[in-house]
Amino acid sequence: QVQLVESGGGLVQTGGSLRLSCAASRSIFSFNKMGWYRQAPGNQRKWVAGIINGGNTNYADSVKGRFTISKDNANNTVYLQMNSLKPEDTATYYCNALYIGIDYWGKGTLVTVSS
Repeated sequence: QVQLVESGGGLVQTGGSLRLSCAASRSIFSFNKMGWYRQAPGNQRKWVAGIINGGNTNYADSVKGRFTISKDNANNTVYLQMNSLKPEDTATYYCNALYIGIDYWGKGTLVTVSS
């Protein structure tokens, strides 16, 4: 069993920055991959960024160059640094981990970007 707890969301103005954190209940080194997804009201959940065990990262085109995913194995935490935020980034952000073939999700943290 894996628990994921997100934090760091909030209200920010256009152009601002936030850093989201995802704390895992077990060593993230054991996860095949981790990622961030987001879901805006009325929309489907969409993938934002991912990081595999080896450290390679990938990003959705909509956030490439603005968001950075990273991980701290010692503290079992994955981060999402979000810069140059836009109103369209407003959503609930969810942390995801793939562990022994099962997807685990956190409960999400809300990010609101005001125009």
